[in-house]
Amino acid sequence: MIDLVNEILATLRHNKLRTALTGFAVSWGIFLLIVLLSLSRGLVNGMDSMFSKRDTESITVEGGWAHKPYKGLTDDRRIQLKERDVNLLTNRNANVVANVVPDISSDTATISTGKDYATGGFKGVYPSGLKSDGATMLEGRFINDNDVRLTRRVMVLHKDNAKNLFGDKSPVGKLVKMNDLSFTVIGVFSHEWNTKSYIPYSTARNLTGGGDDIKKLTVSVHGMSTTEEGTQAEKDFYTTLGKEHQFDPSDESALWIWNRFNQHLTQSSAMGALGVAVWVIGLLTMLSGIVGVSNIMFVSVRERTHEIGVRRAIGARPLSILKQIILESVAITTLFGYIGIVMGVALSQLIDFIATKANAEFIQNPTVDLGVALQVTLVLVIAGALAGLFPALKSLKIKPVEALRDE
Repeated sequence: MIDLVNEILATLRHNKLRTALTGFAVSWGIFLLIVLLSLSRGLVNGMDSMFSKRDTESITVEGGWAHKPYKGLTDDRRIQLKERDVNLLTNRNANVVANVVPDISSDTATISTGKDYATGGFKGVYPSGLKSDGATMLEGRFINDNDVRLTRRVMVLHKDNAKNLFGDKSPVGKLVKMNDLSFTVIGVFSHEWNTKSYIPYSTARNLTGGGDDIKKLTVSVHGMSTTEEGTQAEKDFYTTLGKEHQFDPSDESALWIWNRFNQHLTQSSAMGALGVAVWVIGLLTMLSGIVGVSNIMFVSVRERTHEIGVRRAIGARPLSILKQIILESVAITTLFGYIGIVMGVALSQLIDFIATKANAEFIQNPTVDLGVALQVTLVLVIAGALAGLFPALKSLKIKPVEALRDE
C-alpha cells in the first residue's frame, strides 16, 4: 500500500499541470453529476408531493359544446350534465369505474360578515373533493359524510378569503352569510388557484333550487395500468354520455375531460426519462476527465519503461504490473472524484436550504442519499479502471530486454 501511494505521488509530481487540468475535469464532471442528480431527485420529490395531494386515479368530466350535427340536431349545442349521469357512467362502465362523484359550483355567490365580504363563489362537494381538487387543509376540518347527509350549512374557506373576512384571527367556529343564509366556518384550505368556498353537496343542491344540473363529475377509476387503457376509458365515457345527451361520440368538444390517470403516468414516465438523461449528461461530462487520466497513465508508463523492464527481468508477473497501474488510475480518479462529490453535495444542500426558505413546491429535498453516493463511487472505480486498463495493457507489451536498454 505504501509503495502504491508513493507511485501515485510520483505520478502527480512528474505531471503537475496535466494532472491539475485532468483532476479539474474529473472533479467538474462528478460535481455536475451530483448537482444534476440532486436537482432531478428534488423535482421527482416535488412531483410526488403534489400528486400525493391529488387523486391520480380519476377522470374529471364536464359538459361542453357539441360542434357536430347529430341525428337532425344542430351543432353548437350546450351539453349539460345531469345527476342521472352518475348512475349511467357507473353501470355502463363498471369495468373501469369505481365511483362517480358530482359537484355543483357557483361563481357569483358572495360570502360576508358584518364588516367585510369575499367573492369567488362556492363549490358543493363530497368528502373526496379535497383530494380530487388537490387542496390542502390548513386549519379545522373538511366536509364529511354527516355534513352531506344532514345538509348542514357549514363552509371551508380559502386562506385568502379567511384573511379578508377575519384578519389574523382564526375563522373556525365563526359565522358567515351567503345567499342570506348563515354558515359555520369549519376549516381553512390552501390551493394554488381555486378560491371557491367548499360546502356540502346536498346543501349546494338546495341553494341552486334543487334541480338536477351538475357542474362536473369526478370518476374514480380502477383496473387500469397504461395510458392506452386510460384513453379507451375516455372514449367509453364519450360513447355512454353521447347516447344519453344526443351528441356524436367522436365530438371531443362535447365533453371537457381531464384525465388525471394518464397525466400521472405521462409525468412519471417523464421523470424516469429525466433521471436517465441526467446520468448520460453527467457521464459524458466525466468522459473528458477520464480520457485525461488515461493520458497521464500512458505518460507514466512511458517514463517508467526502464523500471517495468527491471521488474519483469527479476520475475515480476504481468498481472502484478497490470494491477499496479490500474490501481494508480483508480486512486487518481477517485481522489479528484471525491473532491467533486463534496462540492456537489455542498451545493445541493444550499439549493435545499433556498428551496425550503422559498416554500417551493416543485422542488423538495434536492439532496443525494447514500444509495446515490454508492452509485457514484462505483462509477468512479469503473471509470478509473477503464482509464488505466489500456496503458496497463501497453506496459505488458514491453519486452524486458528492450526496456532495460531504455533510458
